[in-house]
Amino acid sequence: MIALLDYGAGNLRSVEKALRFVGAEVELMQTPNRVREAAAVVLPGVGAFDDCINAMQRQELFAAARDFAASGKPFLGICVGYQAMFERSEEFNSCAAGLGFFKGSVVRFPEGQRLKIPQIGWNQIEITQPDCPLYQDVEDGSHVYFVHSFHPKPEDESIAATRTTYGVDFVSSVWRDNVFATQFHPEKSQRVGLKILENFVGLAG
Repeated sequence: MIALLDYGAGNLRSVEKALRFVGAEVELMQTPNRVREAAAVVLPGVGAFDDCINAMQRQELFAAARDFAASGKPFLGICVGYQAMFERSEEFNSCAAGLGFFKGSVVRFPEGQRLKIPQIGWNQIEITQPDCPLYQDVEDGSHVYFVHSFHPKPEDESIAATRTTYGVDFVSSVWRDNVFATQFHPEKSQRVGLKILENFVGLAG
């Protein structure tokens, strides 16, 4: 069973539907009671960094997510769920502390690049860690779907699993041990995204 963390602001239904499509048994969880029983956890996200963190704190999912990631079982963050895995964010004078799985901050795309902010639409990923389990049988240069104005800037560049260029080069997904996260939405990325989710589900056994 894959636990899909429901803190009231995630893109839940699309993620749930995509996971079920690739063969996963999915359970939405609003409390920490059964999170540890899951074979894997997915932390989805849309909206603001602080809203995500504060909602998880209220529902006691913050500590449950952190503990699960430390268990060695597969953990996947998506979009704001990816950003929440870092230490802090510059979004809207954020004051909430992130989960801190990875060192670094969430930063805004720079001004003066003549970019449409947020980035909404399809963009390419450069796979920088070909041995990352999420990207098995995924072609380098594949297009995936983004909706974001901010992106994490990891202190440790070695965790970058993919990079993407949108005015600037940024880390569009990360991987360390059992923990994965994507700035893009695999559940909205059609065939490529479904393959990424299928690969993640396969890790859960």
